[in-house]
Amino acid sequence: MPLKAFRGPKVWLWRWRRNPLKRPGDALEAWVLLGAWLFTLVAGVVGGLAAARSVEDGLARERAQWHPVVAHVLDRAPGRPGPESGSSGGERVWARVGWTVSDGSAHTGQARVAAGSAIGTPVTVWSDAQGHLVTRPATASEAHVRSALIGGLVGLSTAAVPFVAGLVVRGRLERRRMDRWDAEWARFGPQWGRTIG
Repeated sequence: MPLKAFRGPKVWLWRWRRNPLKRPGDALEAWVLLGAWLFTLVAGVVGGLAAARSVEDGLARERAQWHPVVAHVLDRAPGRPGPESGSSGGERVWARVGWTVSDGSAHTGQARVAAGSAIGTPVTVWSDAQGHLVTRPATASEAHVRSALIGGLVGLSTAAVPFVAGLVVRGRLERRRMDRWDAEWARFGPQWGRTIG
């Protein structure tokens, strides 16, 4: 376990005060700490805002480009139809469906439908501009929540890099200071036992 320097009572901004006992290493540590905190703050805020904006723009683009289409079940869906088979409740199973996009081309794919759906049963699916099946896009409120969460996580992750780097540099400065102190003590410590006489 490395030896830690003794720390007295907390005095704010002591590294910037004039003091004849202040060493150059103290001033260097002060600037390293200030730089690490500034980079941590700036990197976290910029990274978080950029990620949130990117996610929000991507989800808005999905809302604009993805649209619902009516597809029809092509093969009988497995399972037995439940009492509320026409509603959104009940068991949902995967079945092959087909739909036509605005340019007239036919597409097929797998979608979740009510269990036991007959051939030709209409079901609403979501499609992109190329006619591929997609999930339902996030609503505006869901997009705000997702972008805030992702922005917060990215901001914290980005801020961790300069914060950890500052801790590492500060630890090395502390270790170097303790090594110098040990060297000075080894040089002058034995002289304390001598008497002048």
